[in-house]
Amino acid sequence: MMSSDLESGTVLRTVADAEGYVARICFKTGPPTLTGVELEWTLHDAAEPTRPVTPDRLRAALGPHAPTTLAPDAPAAPLPGSGTVSVEPGGQVEISTAPRRSLRDLHDHTSADIRHLTGLLAAAGLVLGRTGIDPYRPPTPVVDTPRYRAMRCAFDRLGAAGRTMMYSTAGLQVCLDAGTADQVVDRWVVAHAVGPPLLATFATARRHQRRETGWASARMAAWLCIDPARTRPVWSPAAAPGDPAAAWARYALAAPLLCVRRDGDDWTAPSGVSFRDWLVGALPRPPTTADLDYHLSTLFPPVRPRGYLELRYLDTQPDGEWIAPVALLTALLEDDRTRDAARALAESTADRWTEAARRGLRDPALARVADEVLDLGLRALDRTGLPVPVRTEIEAIVARRLAAGREERG
Repeated sequence: MMSSDLESGTVLRTVADAEGYVARICFKTGPPTLTGVELEWTLHDAAEPTRPVTPDRLRAALGPHAPTTLAPDAPAAPLPGSGTVSVEPGGQVEISTAPRRSLRDLHDHTSADIRHLTGLLAAAGLVLGRTGIDPYRPPTPVVDTPRYRAMRCAFDRLGAAGRTMMYSTAGLQVCLDAGTADQVVDRWVVAHAVGPPLLATFATARRHQRRETGWASARMAAWLCIDPARTRPVWSPAAAPGDPAAAWARYALAAPLLCVRRDGDDWTAPSGVSFRDWLVGALPRPPTTADLDYHLSTLFPPVRPRGYLELRYLDTQPDGEWIAPVALLTALLEDDRTRDAARALAESTADRWTEAARRGLRDPALARVADEVLDLGLRALDRTGLPVPVRTEIEAIVARRLAAGREERG
């Protein structure tokens, strides 16, 4: 990174300036019209899934779609449906879609992008994983950047979960508009409250390194363990809803620095220094708005505001099944009556993130709430604009997941 990049942005002089900046950029209000997804997969050799996939092989497979972190001179061309490809530190491949005004368009364009990507990978003897954590290999770095090295250093101070998260996990992120000024609080709260039952229902990450982990979602278990100051939920039922923007600003400034951008390759952050500490002089230079933007990108709560709401609590889904949780979340947050009903149904288990990750639908309280919340979401699907065959398939996916949960509970 050049010095000019580090000097970009406005210098932040006070905590109040930083809090105001976060509140302005992270909750952009307006009618909720757009939906997007980020689909991430572990990547495997088709013939021998335990075999490591090298950067050179992945770069060649992606061709013009390879990101600059993998191929600095590549054009990083979008996929045919306008999605962009990125590669995570463990070689996980991700499609970030363009936001769409209808779920029908999102489904059509994203499905086309997935087909194109899987075709490129198949030609190179590679396949996408089907679960939220690598079932075959131990955590191994594939992409190395100053950011990823600094992250690894910070997480290593806290144990092994950080490397598991960085190199072995894969998730499905749902991106929804924050809503109008009078909707933001409700959409924020409901996005959190329905998280544990939906995590439990759509958990796919049981096996890692060729053995059972004892968790329904070992992916979420890794996230919950790495650093609660940057991964715990921002909202919980124990707290009044209040002002989500103010709550997020407090959360962000209290979180420790994960990395500090500098000239050169060493972005290691001093241990235990928060962004608030930086604002009051803990580092040699004052932070800028660009530094704060970067810090916000290193915070990973289950629901993260980025101007829109990024719901980060779902595991990667098997082939073609990603649309089910995306459509259900969109439907549950769509209108006032459905949001009110969803909150009433889900609030009793809204703090059961660990139980959802560990036991999934074997947890009786989560299973009961999941039955009710998913029934509510399914009844609202006809307002999503999805065609009847897609809605019918979503109903079948949900029925299979709930039936599997009942079978596990005996």
